[in-house]
Amino acid sequence: MKFFDEKTAVDLEFDQIRTWLAGFCITETVADRLSKLHPYRDQKEVEYRLNLSHDLQLIRNRGVRFPRMEFQELNKEIQLLNINASVLELDAIVEILDASRFVNELFLFFKEHYTDYLTLKTLLEGAHYTKDIEKEIDKILDKRLHVKDDASAELLRIRQSIASRKKQINRNFDKAIKSARASGYIDDISENVIDNRRVMTVISTYKRQVDGSILGSSKTGSLTYIEPRVNQSLNFELDQLIDDERKEIRRILAELTNFLRGYLDLIVSYQKILCAFDEVNARVKLAQKINGVRPVINFQNHDTELIEAFHPILMVKNEAAKLKTVPQSFSLKKGSRLLVISGPNAGGKSITLKTMGLLQIMFQSALLVPVSTKSTMAFFDYVLSDIGDNQSIENQLSTYSYRLQRMNFFLGKTTPKTMLLLDEFGTGSDPELGGALAEVFFETIYEEGCFGVITTHYSNIKLKAAQLPEAINANMIFNRNTLVPEYQLAVGQPGSSFTFEVAQMNGIPSEMLQRAKAKVDGQKIKLDKLISDLQRDKSILQKLKKESYEANQKMEESKEEFEEKSAHYEERLKTQQQLIEKNNKFLNHGKKMSQFIQTYPSKSKPKQTEHLKELKKYITIEKSKIEMALRKTQEAQKLKEAAENAKGNKQKRKRHVPAKTEKPLLVGSRVKIKNTKQAGDVLSVDGKEATIAFGNLKAKVKLEKLVVI
Repeated sequence: MKFFDEKTAVDLEFDQIRTWLAGFCITETVADRLSKLHPYRDQKEVEYRLNLSHDLQLIRNRGVRFPRMEFQELNKEIQLLNINASVLELDAIVEILDASRFVNELFLFFKEHYTDYLTLKTLLEGAHYTKDIEKEIDKILDKRLHVKDDASAELLRIRQSIASRKKQINRNFDKAIKSARASGYIDDISENVIDNRRVMTVISTYKRQVDGSILGSSKTGSLTYIEPRVNQSLNFELDQLIDDERKEIRRILAELTNFLRGYLDLIVSYQKILCAFDEVNARVKLAQKINGVRPVINFQNHDTELIEAFHPILMVKNEAAKLKTVPQSFSLKKGSRLLVISGPNAGGKSITLKTMGLLQIMFQSALLVPVSTKSTMAFFDYVLSDIGDNQSIENQLSTYSYRLQRMNFFLGKTTPKTMLLLDEFGTGSDPELGGALAEVFFETIYEEGCFGVITTHYSNIKLKAAQLPEAINANMIFNRNTLVPEYQLAVGQPGSSFTFEVAQMNGIPSEMLQRAKAKVDGQKIKLDKLISDLQRDKSILQKLKKESYEANQKMEESKEEFEEKSAHYEERLKTQQQLIEKNNKFLNHGKKMSQFIQTYPSKSKPKQTEHLKELKKYITIEKSKIEMALRKTQEAQKLKEAAENAKGNKQKRKRHVPAKTEKPLLVGSRVKIKNTKQAGDVLSVDGKEATIAFGNLKAKVKLEKLVVI
């Protein structure tokens, strides 16, 4: 974007988006940067940053394990490393360790997913995988991120001495407490700690009877805090050892700092990577809050199509209040680049306009937007708005004066790469005179090729939009029966302001409404009623169309379900019939065998031989029937396979036949409509359609339906 208008950002509440975005940041550097976010000048940078967010969004949506973003930025550490004599404190060492681990985990992640998320991977450029920093720090720090006892031999000796002194001090103190308690010198609270030293809480009356140094007393003076004399030298030695420990730790950290100074360039790259991932993560968290996605990006022209677009701030507020937000779908294209929305107040005109503007600024700021992924968004050099009451007491400007100055400002930036968002266009002055001036402004921005969304109640602006080929009317649907707006945009015709209906909805007496109607030109009321009737009829038609579509869908589903069930039952019937035939055969064989058994002559051997011959003959005949049926089945299968092979070879030969080269369809070509004998001449070609002359008749026909002859 060549120019970003901060007044437009205020009008569209872009500051709220920036506030949310900054709130999702970990580092102050990124939070400060995103709190001042504005659209980028370079379109490729917008695409790159959108792809970064899209990659991380895919990782989140797929549930892929990704390194946890638990780090702090390293600006202060880098500044200290640039000073030769400086020493990093322990918390600074830990922050560098966290950064090194995070970046190393990123390298391992992208190694595992080396073909995925390639745009996000580019953020690691300038760094490399190394465990050197982690290994060196791990030599010094334990798992609790404290300096290890054996970080150096001297530190180990000091800490062992400290432990020994503390043990002796505690042993001596316990003996002193026991003795003082036996003498009755100790209060209920037997001990306290002063300057990191254990002291006895002695009743002040007996303080001179206790051997030791007084280190303090209670507020009332009734208690005295005494350090046992036996521990005085030991506590002094302990203090010296603790100071030695501090100096040795600083010496160790100084050596570690010098080591890290050799990796300064890498640590600087860590800082860039941390901030880069912090920014992408903040953008994705914002997308999660508002259901943002990456739309299709149009680099070719300025055609923009929003499908199921939500106003993000309104959506979040409605979700908190458990209210439904109605999405809007509309487009700004070359043939409809100026959208004029009319309709009743409180019907959603301004929200629709603000949705278009806010999403456009967010998109050009490389933020994911709450639309369908099928939406297409393009780039504009200017996005300018005039929204709301902008009276200026300081400059003594009325609303209308301000708007005139604003329009004059716009006229210096009206180009085919400008998007204008004009709410309540033309209001603030005499309706007739202001309407005339507004119409001239409208004609001017149209002639300059601007894109934009305009809301208005002026009939002359609606009429002008209907006359101009690249402007289009739209209206916010209003239910005349319930007198409730439906917050749904309908493109194609202007809307009524429903002045009297809205007044009735707000409780204005009908007598006053009738008197008001009597004062208005009859033709004006008839026109307004005609528009509102058209809106009502369109609403009814849309409802009937939706119901018809849903009924047709249900019919198709029922038909498919019936056909599936019918095929299933036919298959079951066929299986049952085959089973019955098989069982009948078994039954007949069983009956025959039962007859043989019953007629078997058990006493006469000659008759037995004859009987067995008949049985063998029956079995032979039945066996031959089975074998014959099996052969027929096998032969039928072979014939079927041969036919299928022949058909397959024929199709292969067809595929190898070189396709005929189609003649190009050009102006002047002789064409005919497919599957007809009607021929004509091509007069012009526009996109996917061509204008054809069939004798004296002209018609537009889709290219896919035409054949060059």
